[in-house]
Amino acid sequence: MLLRTARSLTGNPSDAEDLLQTALTKTYVAWERIEDHRALDGYVRRALLNTRTSQWRKRRVDEFACDELPEPEPVPGGDDPAELQALRDAMWRAIMRLPARQRAMVVLRYYEDLSEVQTAEVLGVSVGTVKSAVSRALGKLRDDAELGLVRK
Repeated sequence: MLLRTARSLTGNPSDAEDLLQTALTKTYVAWERIEDHRALDGYVRRALLNTRTSQWRKRRVDEFACDELPEPEPVPGGDDPAELQALRDAMWRAIMRLPARQRAMVVLRYYEDLSEVQTAEVLGVSVGTVKSAVSRALGKLRDDAELGLVRK
């Protein structure tokens, strides 16, 4: 039961085990101060929550806001014109396999560089429709088998 609570707090089984072990250790250290041992389950749950909150607050942040975006590292073999053309061709074939409405929205958003609002105005739909359709289209492109082969 406690492991299930820890797992719901972390979302990762191994992190949940570590969290539960830490909470049980804290409970053991505080054993003499616990007045009502019948409420031990609630005490351990509170220790789980407090420990997870402390871990979250202490987490290491790998990204920092800055005025200028750093230049990406060059990708080995990424300058090969044949590979770039093969990727472009595969991308267009994958885009052509999308339903017409999703294809239009992807082309307007990413090839014509229109905003979501501008795309919605051009197609006569709401901004929410553009967002959801583009999201579904990008999901289909991510899962496209041909693109997966070209990217590797």
